[in-house]
Amino acid sequence: MARAKRSKTYRLGRIYDRRSRDLPPHAEVAEVEVDNPLGLDPGEKIVALRSIRNDPLGRLHAHHQIDEAQYRGGRAFQSDWEKAERGPQAIDPNREYVDGILGREPVTESQRQAVLRLNRIEHELGTDGAALVHDVLVLGLTMEQVGERRAVRSQRWNDYFSKRLQECLDRLALIYGFASDDPGATSPRSR
Repeated sequence: MARAKRSKTYRLGRIYDRRSRDLPPHAEVAEVEVDNPLGLDPGEKIVALRSIRNDPLGRLHAHHQIDEAQYRGGRAFQSDWEKAERGPQAIDPNREYVDGILGREPVTESQRQAVLRLNRIEHELGTDGAALVHDVLVLGLTMEQVGERRAVRSQRWNDYFSKRLQECLDRLALIYGFASDDPGATSPRSR
């Protein structure tokens, strides 16, 4: 029996291409440049896909509606919220005691600092700004959903909430040190 000839040639460049070609049907992704974890040279970058489906902050950044300082300020706020949320919890006296359960963890210094920063942020943003930032960055709501929660459903309100969110993200960038009040100066962290 005759052997079939190969019509394709082997190309070594295609063998080591690790990029995914098939995404789930409802995937919403954006390309982002990150440090190469397998790179030999420091500062080597690769392009990766980031899911923006349930990430309003990532979506705004991917569509260039907010800048890098606003994005990093929002991520720092989310990080502080996660640290503070993990704090002390009430003990349920009705729950049956089980051997081997560790006691509640005490509040750490990083949690305490996160709560202090969040209190300062709430004071500087005001009640409305803090509620808007919480709705978008913690609960992951869109501007339409924010409007529905406040019983206002028009494009004008959505535009207002978008503009107000950008102002709040500017303030977060200032508080966390990713931006400065002086337009000509650069922040030490953003260099």
